[in-house]
Amino acid sequence: MRKAMTILYEVYDNLYVNLTNRCPCNCTFCLRQTRDSMDAKQHSLWLEHEPTVDEVKDEFRKFDMSKYKELVFCGFGEPTERLDALLELAAFVKQNYGKPIRVNTNGLANLIWERDVTPEFAGLVDTVSISLNTPNAEKYHSLVRSKFGDISFDAMLTFARDVRRFVPNVVLSTVATTLTEEEEQECQSICDDLGVTYRIRPWED
Repeated sequence: MRKAMTILYEVYDNLYVNLTNRCPCNCTFCLRQTRDSMDAKQHSLWLEHEPTVDEVKDEFRKFDMSKYKELVFCGFGEPTERLDALLELAAFVKQNYGKPIRVNTNGLANLIWERDVTPEFAGLVDTVSISLNTPNAEKYHSLVRSKFGDISFDAMLTFARDVRRFVPNVVLSTVATTLTEEEEQECQSICDDLGVTYRIRPWED
């Protein structure tokens, strides 16, 4: 495992923020089990230490922020593990650069913080993208292996339902080729019931 201090990294036209390596899940399919990086320059996303808010702000100043379409909180960890830092940085980016903010998450923030955190996203986050993975609760638990156990699937769906009151765009996603057509239809029905968008994202190896 190569450790570094890759706090910001580019993927296509977006800039990604790597805040933490902590995560309450141990997903069987997690990319960090098989790779150190996600960008073309092969920067390791395993952090030497969790960056302070000021360290992240200093990193923003090193980049030409005007060229990015979106700022995405997503690295080798669950970004809502550092919710306060995430929200402070989202406000900083909004104020100084005017960029749309997306949070890629497992949707378990309410379990992590033992409270409903969804109102805290209001006015700061434009898109929340949540990994649905499967429409089947039992299969979800075997794939995601959340430390919170069997309550995780329902908690993730509740988070998706509630956060849409405060965030303009809420997406639940699965990965192409991992589900049957029938399962994808079930996922679509779940999203329809929740009033959120369903996205089948490309497989990455």
